[in-house]
Amino acid sequence: MKYIDEYRNPELINKLCASIKKIADKPYIFMEVCGGHTMAIQRFGIPSLLPSTIKLISGPGCPVCVTDTSYIDHLTALAQLDKTIICTFGDLIRVPGSYTSLDKAKAAGADIRVVLSSLDALKIATENPKQNVVFAAIGFETTSPGTAVAVLEAEQMNLNNFSILSAHKIMPPAMKAIVEDGVKINGYICPGHVSTIAGSAMYEEVCRDFGLGCVISGFEPLDILHSIHMLLVQLKNNDPKVEIQYKRAVKPNGNKKAKKIMDQVFVAVDGKWRGLGSIKRSVLKLRPQYYKYDAEHQFSVSFKTKEPDKGCICGEILKGKKSPSDCILFAQNCRPENPVGACMVSNEGACQSYFKYHQYGK
Repeated sequence: MKYIDEYRNPELINKLCASIKKIADKPYIFMEVCGGHTMAIQRFGIPSLLPSTIKLISGPGCPVCVTDTSYIDHLTALAQLDKTIICTFGDLIRVPGSYTSLDKAKAAGADIRVVLSSLDALKIATENPKQNVVFAAIGFETTSPGTAVAVLEAEQMNLNNFSILSAHKIMPPAMKAIVEDGVKINGYICPGHVSTIAGSAMYEEVCRDFGLGCVISGFEPLDILHSIHMLLVQLKNNDPKVEIQYKRAVKPNGNKKAKKIMDQVFVAVDGKWRGLGSIKRSVLKLRPQYYKYDAEHQFSVSFKTKEPDKGCICGEILKGKKSPSDCILFAQNCRPENPVGACMVSNEGACQSYFKYHQYGK
């Protein structure tokens, strides 16, 4: 298939759904670990096409949602420094910290700018040589190569006023942590964009250690349904493995050049995930030779992080233990324009996706 309408063909969808229904003769639970999949699943009404024996749950696939509160507190503290510009992706700007958010700090006078890439932040640094520019570096394997390139470019230019505050994360450690935490699933629908960079090989350990099938999926209705069908066939054959459904974009070894740049600039360390706590070797930090571009090492700021609202169950939602409709705050006043937790901020967050396409959005 070559065109987008083929991946939304009703006849093909009905045939695939009939096959899924035939195979799924007992309960199965599959988790998607990609915010893009979470949004697509709700947007296209995928759960309504599936038999009642299949349950889809959302995992920690939205990079905004898994950004720990302390990171927002750190950024807003940096924003208070004189002659400092904070550059951030737009979907991070409304994530609530312990006491404020980036958009509120901007309204109070801080110089905070929305950018589309790390290279945009680098350009701002070259245009403002007397100010320190800090790029809020978040995202999984999809965005971390771009940040690595910006660091290398800054080094080549001998730029002294550019730095990053890294909250980049890698996916497999979180997938392992979820299973180790006791979440019962029968297989993973693996992220497409992340896998385009990292390849399918990175899921082999998850499959081997936990006996869970991993299928890398595209983002159209037929992609997602086909991935579910592939997982079901694995289960029926008692043959869990890593498979690529999204073959038009993903290769087993991924993008070798992008991975090489990542490895050159970053090293995996233990780090915090919102709602999941500290996960070993899951966060990417700059290697010591690049500390010149690490805001954490360049600027000394103090900040306090308080415990999240007791009514917020973002952690349980990110683990797939609860759904957005279980959240008291969600039902009462947590809306995209008034987010209490990060899951309601991003378009890829489980709560906002649910809000948009279910009764709360009406």
